[in-house]
Amino acid sequence: MASSSISAICSFLCIIAALFLLLASSADSQLTPKFYARTCPNLEAVVRSAVAQAVAEEPRMAASILRLFFHDCFVNGCDGSILLDDTPTFTGEKNAFPNKNSARGFEVIDAIKSRVEASCAATVSCADILALAARDGVLGGPSWTVALGRRDSTTASQSTANNDLPSPSSSLSTLVSKFAAKGLSARDMTALSGAHTIGQTQCQFFRSRVYTETNIDPSFAALRRENCPSTGGDTNLAPLDAQSPNKFGAEYYKNLVGSRGLLHSDQELFNNGTQDALVKQYARNTDMFFKDFSAAMVKMGSIAPLIGTDGQIRSNCRQVNL
Repeated sequence: MASSSISAICSFLCIIAALFLLLASSADSQLTPKFYARTCPNLEAVVRSAVAQAVAEEPRMAASILRLFFHDCFVNGCDGSILLDDTPTFTGEKNAFPNKNSARGFEVIDAIKSRVEASCAATVSCADILALAARDGVLGGPSWTVALGRRDSTTASQSTANNDLPSPSSSLSTLVSKFAAKGLSARDMTALSGAHTIGQTQCQFFRSRVYTETNIDPSFAALRRENCPSTGGDTNLAPLDAQSPNKFGAEYYKNLVGSRGLLHSDQELFNNGTQDALVKQYARNTDMFFKDFSAAMVKMGSIAPLIGTDGQIRSNCRQVNL
């Protein structure tokens, strides 16, 4: 075959490959930080102000909103589905096991939505508001550029929430596989777990850890048992990071190295497994953790967004537009 013919075939194949790559990345390319530059130019300022107010009133709210975003994105993508209330004819995700009586911050998202609607009505999705609020609550921690343009779902899936979200009792292999199913690497998973440097959790989620597990600092276990009886007190709270529960930093990883992870799933990241070396690196290098956390948040925020004409822009984050 003549060299010119071979060259032509190669060029054709390269064009086809480029087209496939373009189509595969088209969804991501429609998410852009400038999506509302003309239609709602004050959006980020409005969200940032409202989140700052909410966190000032209740510092724990930063962790709660961050968790909402994580639980939203892991269930059929970052589409605001977690915000939908149940109705007599609709079952949402709020009462899925990972969310029931523990997911919180919905009122804050409602308040932000009201402010945004006053500034630019029927323009900004609840999914995008949640993505921005998750970043803006991490006061004193890392920041990242939030790509925008998500639309809101008209459906939700309680069963998917039950199946896809990792639990506090997850093993390392389960954590790795559940994150991999969403296109997130083991490194992404370990960095995103660092969100537990802020916030609190309920006794029912760490009782087994502090009463029955052996890879735990004895004095730490004794301290946590003081507020978590062997029976009862399920909703009693303890900080995920006792050293600085309201400050975003690398103490979480230092705790893991010292066998002071509060949840079983936390300590799994440092338990003679594949993530031990990375945990040690994060414990020593806050800048590395911040950089990886920011990158992983951007990556998570691009999971299966509704774009273009899919979904809708809900006027009320709790219910589908009529």
